[in-house]
Amino acid sequence: MHYTSLYQSPVGEMLLAADEVGLIGIWFKSEKYYARCLDKENTPRETPIIKNSQRWLDIYFAGKEPDFMPPLHMIGTPFQLAVWQCLQKIPYGQTTTYQAIAQQIAKQRGIAQMSAQAVGTAVSKNNLNLIVPCHRVVGTNNSLAGYAGGIDKKIKFLQLEGGYQDVFYVPKRSTAP
Repeated sequence: MHYTSLYQSPVGEMLLAADEVGLIGIWFKSEKYYARCLDKENTPRETPIIKNSQRWLDIYFAGKEPDFMPPLHMIGTPFQLAVWQCLQKIPYGQTTTYQAIAQQIAKQRGIAQMSAQAVGTAVSKNNLNLIVPCHRVVGTNNSLAGYAGGIDKKIKFLQLEGGYQDVFYVPKRSTAP
């Protein structure tokens, strides 16, 4: 059973969803993959997991790094899960590149290389916006490549964390998968 609750963030309404294991999703209302893994039959209810996640978001939007992690239930392919685990290791206020994550995954799998585009596709399917920080991934050329929630939000989150750099730029053509 999936439980849902709406959260009013400073950058727009968010839908939070959880099951008995943990948080399964946080999506902005206008997001490309809105409610992607949510059961069609779900119950609006602020469970302890959802309340804990709302508290995490309150701290985050106050401009502070939360010192705890709500229980998560990441739903995806083995490759997506490996990429999302890499995302969780990106420190608050810092960024990495799709290529750097591709190199980490290749090393984990004992192969010579991995596609940065494949990593980008997995990053874009991350259901746990902000908590699994996909906004901290940029292109190797400092482009603020693809963000399912919108590039404007990616910029705001990087600025909020103090991780925005003047060398970052928005590509003229969308690179979102």
